[in-house]
Amino acid sequence: MNILVFGKDGQLGKAFLEQFQNSLGRSENNFMFVGRSECDLSDASQITKVLNSFEPNLIINAAAYTAVDKAETEVDLAFAINASAPEIMAKYAAQHGSTLLHFSTDYVFDGSKQDAYLELDITNPLGVYGKSKEAGEQAIIKAFAKSKAGQYAILRTSWVYGDGSNFIRTILRLAKDRSALRVISDQYGVPTSASWLADVAMHLVLDGSNQRKFNSGVYHAVPQGETNWYGLACLATQVAKDAGLPLQVDLDSITPIPASEYPLPAPRPMNSRLSRVKLQTELERLGLMSKLPHWYQPWDEQVIAYVKNLSCI
Repeated sequence: MNILVFGKDGQLGKAFLEQFQNSLGRSENNFMFVGRSECDLSDASQITKVLNSFEPNLIINAAAYTAVDKAETEVDLAFAINASAPEIMAKYAAQHGSTLLHFSTDYVFDGSKQDAYLELDITNPLGVYGKSKEAGEQAIIKAFAKSKAGQYAILRTSWVYGDGSNFIRTILRLAKDRSALRVISDQYGVPTSASWLADVAMHLVLDGSNQRKFNSGVYHAVPQGETNWYGLACLATQVAKDAGLPLQVDLDSITPIPASEYPLPAPRPMNSRLSRVKLQTELERLGLMSKLPHWYQPWDEQVIAYVKNLSCI
């Protein structure tokens, strides 16, 4: 089976590479990992060329335009990468009977709901980034609605961290240089490990050297639990200090602040909590829970392991 992964340079793309090397290295699958240097996702002709030349049975789109604030001024680029590119992939998969695995975001919601968002809740993105990701979701759904071939999974997730730039790494870098930090405490969500996400997604769509048959649709994929940016910053800082990382900041010098005191060009949802019940139900139906021991591992345990690993680098 031919497996094509877009976004090899990002946190999620790197996590997929590690997953495939560790778990599927002895399989009969053929892999192609594509990054910016191999394919400009804002250029439709380049995407089409890659698809037609490799003829993938499984397309994993781990790529995205994620510069949330820059998207407010780079509207065309954001929509080209987050909406038009997935549409091309979806049309190819629907036409050729392939599987498309695409990743979306909590930013498709406005954050006004008090509880965790369900997949069927009305989307209402606040900024260009969220709107472009919402447009990508709709394009995929439309492409497959016109064809009985192929299948797709859109996995919405939140607060991803892994091998690359992310909130946790930023906090630890700042904590080395500063004696105090101010961190937003009224925006809630679920930190998601890129490795955890890739593992769950891989099991959903792949059965050894075959495409796994699952119910196409939108799913929320996040670990168990919830927190806010302040809680995440405190945990990461304490774990790093306990591991011996030389930080100037301690917990008493991290101050919680409302989002209103840290204005940014693009608005963020105040509530990014996502219900994962639908995805768990599908994984249970497929008999996959025994293969996913980390499904029930809370977000904080995963963050602790991640920070300890960073502290050893």
